[in-house]
Amino acid sequence: MKKLSFLFAAAAIVLSDVMCAVVAFNYRDMLCGIEHSCYSAPAGVAFLSAIPFGIGIIICAAAAYMFHKKAR
Repeated sequence: MKKLSFLFAAAAIVLSDVMCAVVAFNYRDMLCGIEHSCYSAPAGVAFLSAIPFGIGIIICAAAAYMFHKKAR
């Protein structure tokens, strides 16, 4: 159970790093797109891609906590 706890904690950390990279890339893409090809969506729409990552991070953190409690 302790290994599963560490696995889910690591998965939550990796998901948070990937989330930051995806949101930053989408935000930069929106800003560059607005300047050069007149996209209609505002740059804040890029932050909507953080929602599924946030849900995944919460699930992984909850699973890590649950497995940590069972390991005790």
